[in-house]
Amino acid sequence: MTKIKRLGHAIAVATLGLGLSFASLADEVNIGFTGPLSGGAALYGENTVSGLRMAVDEINAAGGFTVGDETHTLNLIALDDRYSPAQAATNAKRLKQESGVPAVFVPHSGGVFALQDFNEKDNFLVMAYTSVPSVTEKGNALTLRIPPTFDGYVRAFTAYAQTHMGKTIGMAGATHEYAKIWATMMAQEWTQKGGEVVVENPMDYNKSADFYTGASRIIAANPDVMFVGGASEPTGLVVQQARQLGFQGGFVLMDQAKIDEVAEVIGGLEMLEGAIGVVPLSIYETSAARDFITRYKAKYDKTPGSEAAYNYLAMHALVAAMEQSGSTDPKAIRGAIGDAIADMDASKNPFEVKRITEQGGFVTETTLAVVEDGKIVRKAIKE
Repeated sequence: MTKIKRLGHAIAVATLGLGLSFASLADEVNIGFTGPLSGGAALYGENTVSGLRMAVDEINAAGGFTVGDETHTLNLIALDDRYSPAQAATNAKRLKQESGVPAVFVPHSGGVFALQDFNEKDNFLVMAYTSVPSVTEKGNALTLRIPPTFDGYVRAFTAYAQTHMGKTIGMAGATHEYAKIWATMMAQEWTQKGGEVVVENPMDYNKSADFYTGASRIIAANPDVMFVGGASEPTGLVVQQARQLGFQGGFVLMDQAKIDEVAEVIGGLEMLEGAIGVVPLSIYETSAARDFITRYKAKYDKTPGSEAAYNYLAMHALVAAMEQSGSTDPKAIRGAIGDAIADMDASKNPFEVKRITEQGGFVTETTLAVVEDGKIVRKAIKE
C-alpha cells in the first residue's frame, strides 16, 4: 500500500470512528437529577442518585433500550442544588436547555413545586421523590410522584403513638418545605385525635450539627413523644442529643428519616427504643426486595434504603414507558407509564408497584415499624 493510500485509509478509519462517536452521542438519552449532593442532606441525595445510577448501569450493560427502531443508552446528569428550590429550578432549566432531558428526578418537595411552575411549558417530566400529597393533587400533567403520600403515615403514627406512648408531643422537625408540611399535618392530626402539642421548635437540619439548644427547649415542655425528621443523618444527631439531655419518651420519625439509617448514625438502636417510622427496606422479606438488596450491596457495599429502591424502579419504569410508547416525548412517556409499571419484571421493582393513580402517583402500601427491645418490628396499621 502506497503512502497516499495508507493516508487515505487512515483518514477513512478516523472519519468512520468520528461517525460512530457522533452516532453514539445521538443515541444517548439524557436524564436529569437535581438534589442535595452537599450539605446536611448530602447522604440523602446520594442515596437517591445511587438507585438511579444502578438502574442506568444495568440498562446500558444490557445493550440499552429500543424506542421504535432505534437503540438508545442512558446518560444520567446529576446536579447539586443543596436542597434549595431556587437552585433546583435553575438546574432543571439548564438540564432541559443544554441536554434536552425528557425527565428530571428531584427528591424534595420544595424543588418539585419550583419545577412544576414551568415543566409543562418546557415539556419535561418531574419525577418527584416526595410524599407530599399536593404534588399530584395540583393536576400537573407531567408530574409522577414516586413514593406513597405521607397522610397515611400521619394517621397511623399518631394512632400508635397515642395508644402506646402518651398524648403530648413536642415538635422538633426540620425547617425545609417538606418537613414543614409534614409537621403541620402531624400537629393537626395529633390534636384532632385528642392529643396536645406542648411545644414547637423546628430546627434547620441541613445547616447545623448542634441541636442541643433546640432539643433542650422541647424537653423542657416534658412531652411524651418527640416529632423529629429530616434526612436520616441529621435526624440521628437530633435523637442522640435529645437522649443525652435526658429525654426518655418516644420518637415519631417522618418518612424521610429511616430507622435503620438513623441507628447507623448513632451507633445502634438503643437510643431509638420506642421510635416509630416507616418500615425500612432492609427488613422487607419479599423476594423482589431481597434480590435488590443483594445486588445493591454487591455494587455499593452497603444496605440500600427506600430512596435507592424507589428511584431504581422509577428509572426502569421510565425506560419501559419509552419502549412501550415508542417515543422519548414526555407526554407519550406519561401516557404509557401505567401499563409499563404493570408489566415490569419483579427484579426491577423492589417495592412491587403495580399501578399509578390518574394523577400520577405510584401506588404502594403505607407501612409502620417500631423499635422494640432493640429490634425493628413491623406493625399492622389499624385505621
